[in-house]
Amino acid sequence: MERLQKVIAHAGFASRRKAEELMAEGRVKVNGKTVKELGVKVSPSDRIEVDGIPVEREEPVYFLLYKPRGVISAVSDDKGRKVVTDFFEGIKQRIYPVGRLDYDTSGILILTNDGEFANLLMHPSNEIEKVYVAKIKGIPSKESMRSLQRGVVLEDGKTAPAKTKLLSMDKKKQTAIVEISIHEGRNRQVRRMFEAIGHPVLKLKRERYGYLTLQGLSAGDARELTAHEVKQLRALAMKKK
Repeated sequence: MERLQKVIAHAGFASRRKAEELMAEGRVKVNGKTVKELGVKVSPSDRIEVDGIPVEREEPVYFLLYKPRGVISAVSDDKGRKVVTDFFEGIKQRIYPVGRLDYDTSGILILTNDGEFANLLMHPSNEIEKVYVAKIKGIPSKESMRSLQRGVVLEDGKTAPAKTKLLSMDKKKQTAIVEISIHEGRNRQVRRMFEAIGHPVLKLKRERYGYLTLQGLSAGDARELTAHEVKQLRALAMKKK
């Protein structure tokens, strides 16, 4: 027996919190009866509906994708461009990306059908470290690097302190390779941070997400997360709450 809102979240309908809202609004039925109580538990034989649509229960699955550049972090695209779920054509579960990477950004992306897990990882209060390697235009000064470390002011507010490391520079081409670690997840955040210090990003890759790395994978490859890795991510996300 599992709590009803957890089953709805695992089915990919909504996060657990959203599922609770759907229940409170009287939009959830179990065996034909409207259920508003949050403590209700259901068994595999129970018939669940949200807005009249049957909830098909799926086993939760968790994948790590090495997203290539030129791919949309979505399950579909109205312009017909390649999306991240195109790399999972043999998977019957309705998976979706946890957060997103820009079209031109490559690297680690997690996909799942577990709404509660996805919501936990994306919650603003969690501090899962994400490590990016950026090729930038120009050679940043020590003061510019310190600005990133202290946090820079963007149009949506000041960023949290970041860790940075200058990996290499090409004085002839006037480019540099910088590693930057952040725990926030704002839209195009890394690119905007470098723009703010006058060094636009030419190429960007997310190399680490929490404990997860791209080891053994090439662009376009994916693998299933182990039960231990899923447990580690949950613990990391819960630790800072």
